[in-house]
Amino acid sequence: MSKVFPRVGRRRALQGSAAGAVVLGLLLWWLLPLGEDPPSGTITFSTGTTSGVYYEYGSRLRTELAEDMPRLDVNLTTSNGSQENVARVAEGKADFTIAAADAVATYEEQHRGAAARLRGVARLYDDYVQLVVGRDSDIQSVADLKGKRVATGLPRSGVRLIANRVLKAAGLDPAKDLTAVSEGIDTGPERLKLGKIDAFFWSGGVPTAGLEKLADSFIFRFVPIDVELVAKMHERDDATGYYRATNMPESAYPTIQNGSTVPTIAVSNLLMTRTDVDPRLTEWLTRTVIKSRDGIGAHVHSAQLVDLRTAIYTDPLPLHEGARRYYRSVKP
Repeated sequence: MSKVFPRVGRRRALQGSAAGAVVLGLLLWWLLPLGEDPPSGTITFSTGTTSGVYYEYGSRLRTELAEDMPRLDVNLTTSNGSQENVARVAEGKADFTIAAADAVATYEEQHRGAAARLRGVARLYDDYVQLVVGRDSDIQSVADLKGKRVATGLPRSGVRLIANRVLKAAGLDPAKDLTAVSEGIDTGPERLKLGKIDAFFWSGGVPTAGLEKLADSFIFRFVPIDVELVAKMHERDDATGYYRATNMPESAYPTIQNGSTVPTIAVSNLLMTRTDVDPRLTEWLTRTVIKSRDGIGAHVHSAQLVDLRTAIYTDPLPLHEGARRYYRSVKP
C-alpha cells in the first residue's frame, strides 16, 4: 500500500528554506566568521616529546588550522614538556603552547615579571600522573621507590616537577634516596622493558601513545598515588593547589588495568600565549580549537574533553583578549 504524503505549500516551503538558511548561516558564523579574511603570517607552537600527547595534539591542531587559516604557517617545535613550554612563550621563543597549570603557577612564583605577559586561551584536558612498574615488581607504593632506579622525567618537564613533589610528599629525597634518571616517555618505557630502570613517572593525557605501545609487548602495572600524598603536597606551596586526587579511569589502558581504576593525581592543561600576540589571530585559533574537538578527539582521546563551558577557566592565567572575544561571541 502506497503512502500519501501531505502537500507542502509554496509559502511553507519558502519559509522552511529561509529558516534553514538562517540556521546554516549562524552555524557557519560560529565556525568561521563570514566575510572576514583569515589571519596570515607565521607562528611557533611548542609541543612536547614525540611520544606524548602534547605533540600529537599540536600536530593535529596544525592540520585543522591549515583548513581555517590557509595562509598561516604553523611551526611545531618539540620540547621536554610544560616547564620548558611556559618559559618559551614567556621569553618570546614560541607564540602558543600547552602546559600544565602547576607548571604555569610555579613559573609565576619564580619569574613574576616575565609571567605577567602570559595569557590563557583555553583549558583543554587533564593530565594524569602515571607511575609505571613491571608486573612482577616489588614496588607497591611511592615509598617503595627508595633505593630504586627511577625515571623522573626530562629536565624542565612537567613530569620532573610533579615527580619530585610526589617523592618528597612520600618522605623521599630525589637526590639521595633513589637513583633518579632523566628519561621521558620517549625512552622510559623501553628502558623499563629492558630492566635498566625499576620505575618511571609520566604525567599526560590518557591514553598516551608511548604507554599504549609498551602495552603491546610488555605487561606493566600502575603504582597508586594515594590521597594522603596529595594532601601533603597541598601543604607545601601554592602551586600544588592545582593537583587534585582522582582515579585514572579503567578505560585508559584496558589490557593493563583489567577494569580497575588507579588512585592518582590530575592537573589541568592550558593552551596559552602572550599579551602581545594578535587578538584577532588568537580569536580565530580559539574558534578552531573548540570546533575541532571531535575531529582531533577521534585520534587524541584527551581532546574529546575540550568543552566550551569549561575552556574559559584558565586559572592561574587571565584570558587573552582574543580568546575572550570568541567566548563572548558564542555565549548563549
